[in-house]
Amino acid sequence: MRIPRFGIFFNAFVWGFSLQENRDPAVHLDREFWTVTAAIVVVALLAVVFWILAPIQSIMPEAVDRARQIDLLFRFLAASGSALFVLVAGYLLYFSIRYRRRREQSDDAIGLQIHDNHRLELWWTVIPTVFIVALAILSVKLFLEIEPVNAQWNTLVVEGLGHQWFYTFRYPGIHGEVKEMHLPLGQPVTLHVSAFDVIHSFWIPDMRLKADMVPGLINTLVFTPTRVGKYKLICTEYCGTFHGNMRSGTSNDPAYVFIDPPDRYKAWYDAMQRANANASDAVQVASAGAVNLAGGNPTEGKALFVSKCSACHALAPFNQKIVGPGLKGVLHDPAHPNLVNGEKATPEHVAEILQKGYTGPMGVMPNQTANGLTDKDIANLVAFLNSLK
Repeated sequence: MRIPRFGIFFNAFVWGFSLQENRDPAVHLDREFWTVTAAIVVVALLAVVFWILAPIQSIMPEAVDRARQIDLLFRFLAASGSALFVLVAGYLLYFSIRYRRRREQSDDAIGLQIHDNHRLELWWTVIPTVFIVALAILSVKLFLEIEPVNAQWNTLVVEGLGHQWFYTFRYPGIHGEVKEMHLPLGQPVTLHVSAFDVIHSFWIPDMRLKADMVPGLINTLVFTPTRVGKYKLICTEYCGTFHGNMRSGTSNDPAYVFIDPPDRYKAWYDAMQRANANASDAVQVASAGAVNLAGGNPTEGKALFVSKCSACHALAPFNQKIVGPGLKGVLHDPAHPNLVNGEKATPEHVAEILQKGYTGPMGVMPNQTANGLTDKDIANLVAFLNSLK
């Protein structure tokens, strides 16, 4: 059979090219590799031992019974994550050094080609799968232990409320709201959390437990205080301009969460009952009709503005915004545009926004209920704004 001349030249070209190909020599798992592997494994095991024995409680004490489960999950994730990092980074560094391009090697050498190593593929599939299954089992087990269960007969029920930008608390038998949360040592607690205005988050690091505070929704935490002390309460959900300063109490009068011995808790509880004896338990609701603005007090309105409005509105021209527009001269400045709802800047229309709230391009103006305003408060605020010439 005669072979075409073109075919002969093509085969010769391919054969000649293959002869000139430079390949790196094959590598083997020699003694050096296993020595480095042993060193990497030792460091990985040391990382695991560190997280098992790490003195987390000396840095962040466990203040409630459920904190133990959270710490157990954290130690598991930290230990396994650290070991994995050491293994990956260790081999990456070793291979980068050992198999780097040498000066004596040809620039056109082709590295060792490895394909379809079924044993390797099996292990890098099985090991992560086992790890994920173990993590899932541990997480679900701890989640079921932490989840609220039916309250015991002697549980203390407390309500936590998020505001822009502070927390308040309600207790059975105490009128109104208090700015500090006190809990008796050793007594089971059922804590219901919600919010008046926007989404906040309730987190006490030493308790480990966290829950979002969502308007119109109640989330529940169940735990038993186990360690007397004074603890910080932090908001971990961005909730507006002063989110970073949000804590129990107010920015000018910070407060904390206290776990007290039973006798000290009872003394605090009795004192708050006396102090709030005349406070109202009722939450303000928006009036059905227009607010009567007669008799508004500008002085009282100024105090209300400072405590409830100044975080979002400046006493400055309209274009000097914080969250909402500046309100200086809002009812008397001819250059002031209409209100955010398009209405003329009149006392009645300002009162309507305070009463019903408004949602627009600038954000959300909370209504009367969310701001905790009475009809008299609205009249006082309008009187104050009307006094700004």
